[in-house]
Amino acid sequence: MQIVHTLAELRSALTGRGRPAFVPTMGNLHPGHLSLVERARELGEICVASIFVNRLQFLPHEDFDSYPRTWEADCQKLRDAGCHILFAPREQDLYPEPQTYRIQPDPALADILEGEFRPGFFTGVCTVVMKLFSAVFATTGGGVAVFGKKDYQQLMVVRRMVQQFALPVEVVAVDTARAEDGLALSSRNGYLSEAQRQQAMALSLVLQELARAARSGSVPLAELEARAMHELAAKGWEPDYLSVRQRHDLCPPADAQALTEAPLVALGAARLGSTRLIDNLEF
Repeated sequence: MQIVHTLAELRSALTGRGRPAFVPTMGNLHPGHLSLVERARELGEICVASIFVNRLQFLPHEDFDSYPRTWEADCQKLRDAGCHILFAPREQDLYPEPQTYRIQPDPALADILEGEFRPGFFTGVCTVVMKLFSAVFATTGGGVAVFGKKDYQQLMVVRRMVQQFALPVEVVAVDTARAEDGLALSSRNGYLSEAQRQQAMALSLVLQELARAARSGSVPLAELEARAMHELAAKGWEPDYLSVRQRHDLCPPADAQALTEAPLVALGAARLGSTRLIDNLEF
């Protein structure tokens, strides 16, 4: 695996090597990330991963400085997974001057759910993803970018950005990787104490019950969502949202027929102790 740090090094490494398949990460890699790398190897002629902890998507009170950085272990995992190129820019490489130009996503998609509780988050995500796409694909004529479904809203925001800017990038989604008990794999799971880890499946279980009850259509959705919030809070969590939305636009189901028949997704975010977890379930 070749490790490069600057845009010039990356573009030189990509020259003449075919269509790239790209996996952007913030490091602290787990099997979920590696499943994206495995999918990228199937889709592109050369597999590229990036590790960059993006300051722009952290709010002032969030964990940018303490976000886990596990460089040596990450490199070994990527080598073992068959990654060809690791792009690991330093902050001055990706942001050599203050990033005063930002990508502002559609508020209808980006200011709901995660965006309501983390204002500006998706602006930071879109800005760094646009810059990474430019770094990886500008000299290759396009390629594939692989994202996980765990960050469901992020996936949709990026897809919409690619569509609106007519970027030569095919965005491919991979199902959420889960532990044996069903917990969605996340870098932030490492913040959980042993006791909290035993409780962490409650978020997924509440979403499963919410989806089942919503599909039946027998109780108003707002009541079901409020009931789910109360149930999770009773288990010691601090939920931000537990909601059922249409998959194609993340708006609430348009009518009773959509609730019982349309492709939907149940999404949730909640804090267990000091650790904020997210999950979702398509149904």
